Amino acid sequence: MSPADPWSGASIAFAPLLPWGLLVPLVGVAILVVLVALLRRARGAGWRLLAALVLALGLANPSLIQEKREPIKDVVVVVVDDSPSQSIGQRRARAEWALADLTAKLKTAPDLELRVVRAGGDESGTIHETHLFDALNRAMADVPRRRMAGAVLITDGQVHDIPDPVSKLAGIGPVHTLLTGDHDEGDRRIAIVQAPSYGLVGKSVDLTIRVDDMPGRQSPDAAVTLRQDGGAGRRFRVPVGRDFRIDLAITHGGQNVLELEVEAAAQELTLANNRAAVVVNGVRDRLRVLLVSGEPHAGERTWRNLLKADPAVDLVHFTILRPPEKQDGTPIRELSLIAFPIRELFEVKLDEFDLIIFDRYRRRGVLPQMYLENIADYVRKGGALLEASGQGYASPLSLYRTPLGSILPAAPTGRTLDQPFRPRVTDTGRRHPVTADLPGDRIDGEPAWGRWFHQVAVTPNSGTVVMQGADGHPLLVLDRVGKGRVAQLASDQIWLWSRGFEGGGPQAELLRRLAHWLMKEPELEENDLRTRVDGNRITVERRALEPDPRPVTLTTPSDETSPLTLTEDASGHATATVLAKAPGIYRVSDGTRTALAVVGTVNPPELADVRATGDRLNPVAKATRGGVHWIVDHQTGPRAGLDIRRTNPDRDQSGPTWIGLRANGDHTVTGVTDTPLVPVPALLVLALGALAWGWRREGR
Repeated sequence: MSPADPWSGASIAFAPLLPWGLLVPLVGVAILVVLVALLRRARGAGWRLLAALVLALGLANPSLIQEKREPIKDVVVVVVDDSPSQSIGQRRARAEWALADLTAKLKTAPDLELRVVRAGGDESGTIHETHLFDALNRAMADVPRRRMAGAVLITDGQVHDIPDPVSKLAGIGPVHTLLTGDHDEGDRRIAIVQAPSYGLVGKSVDLTIRVDDMPGRQSPDAAVTLRQDGGAGRRFRVPVGRDFRIDLAITHGGQNVLELEVEAAAQELTLANNRAAVVVNGVRDRLRVLLVSGEPHAGERTWRNLLKADPAVDLVHFTILRPPEKQDGTPIRELSLIAFPIRELFEVKLDEFDLIIFDRYRRRGVLPQMYLENIADYVRKGGALLEASGQGYASPLSLYRTPLGSILPAAPTGRTLDQPFRPRVTDTGRRHPVTADLPGDRIDGEPAWGRWFHQVAVTPNSGTVVMQGADGHPLLVLDRVGKGRVAQLASDQIWLWSRGFEGGGPQAELLRRLAHWLMKEPELEENDLRTRVDGNRITVERRALEPDPRPVTLTTPSDETSPLTLTEDASGHATATVLAKAPGIYRVSDGTRTALAVVGTVNPPELADVRATGDRLNPVAKATRGGVHWIVDHQTGPRAGLDIRRTNPDRDQSGPTWIGLRANGDHTVTGVTDTPLVPVPALLVLALGALAWGWRREGR
């Protein structure tokens, strides 16, 4: 019923003057007596029957009940797919065209309420899948099912939250789908079938990939390029439609980003799914450390305790307990309990060590010059060396006067500084990850850690001074030599911190960071560009020893670029955050370094198959009596657009050129009128008259 005629729902109601339990038996007895009289052909029986019926009608007291009804609008929900796959081709433009067409037609219907919701473009979480039915359920959460006229989904058909079973959608009316893509689309994609989450540094891991051409094979094989950590690409051929195994070497600890890209096919919808990436965390099986102590001293135990406390460290400690120049007649063969394998350590197996530490070492002829030259070559090839200077470093027996002097960053001046001082972090050191934010460091005022009393005066020739000691002399110098790294500590008194002298200091944290920096852990790179991904939030981080105001360039999976300005803090740590609008691989570059961010799962369902299809939603249309239509088929012609019809619930809800929305006719009652149908007094008079006439007929 339309709003112009609000009166409907007329019905007859009874308000008996006697209880139904008494009225019905009385009327039944009266009718029975009259029927007996009729069977005996008694005179006046018909009038008595009329009197009984009139009397019964009067006692039943019928009335006409008429309700005043206010029609309630039916609700239709239009869900627009805003997921990343809608950016392909003309899909988004078609979606907006279809929405405008539907809105213009539905808003003119006086008995319809239109609700439009968008799904798939939410920036609050990780982009994994397209959830349209979640959005539909939220939009109709406050609407009773009897008011739902139906729903329209404007999408490419790649929906990942279809209810199972689809019978759960029963009662909401027809669910129609308007597809935004083109018929017979084709695409190529690369997927990672199997990838480990971690691997041992220096070992290889197996990665299984697959290249698929959809809908069918366009070529027997395809060229795939592999890049590791943004480096140079390695190209090889991969068969299409079959799993292919790749052997990859884990070169460093921390995140190893492996990026794969397959060449474009003859038919492509997007190149976003032609790339895939996986992050393999490199872990070290065992850290092999060679500690060479030049002489026994109080700090020797500090190094040993620190290294032995870590179960992942294999320590070989070589200590010179008795200098060769001591002449007491003891044969050389009896100077140690066992023959120490010097040749095996410093020549045969030197490359097997991850870190070499020289602690208070001076030239005494124990290690031949050739072995020290081996150590210098070991560093240049990628090894790590830490030198903690004792008094001997300022003497003619200094390590600096050996082949190691070519790789050590600081030269001795010949002086030692025997005075109390507190180690201080330099301005550059506050930007270096090894010494930045050390516990107890204070920018203004004295550091909150104990004093040292001895330091070797050195002059840095290269490297970076991150800590200074007495009278501002360099205390800790870090340097890169060839492919390796060197750290030099110009004092042997860090053990005072470990003993808690004057409150101690952050020796454990400092030495831990120092060892990890020497081991090239990515988290401790002083000049580095990296990304972190949390859901669809990408955080770009840049660390530099010198202020760098340059913006970085962000490249999306669809190869769109945009500048990104980073905000720097006092520690040289610059950050910026950006929200990813699509799953895939994002590149960040400052012109020198490149970092990758992998948004979404390893194989995002959103990019698994980007072809427009109605196959997923056909069961929904069948279960709800809806339809699946291609927008491109209705955009041209004299009657562009789909026809929209209001249909009865038991009729067809879709046709080749139209979609139906269920007309429920729901309403609310705003008033009721009660009109008596028969005047009781008149009925009583009529009943008495009929009885009297019947008696008169009987008396004749």
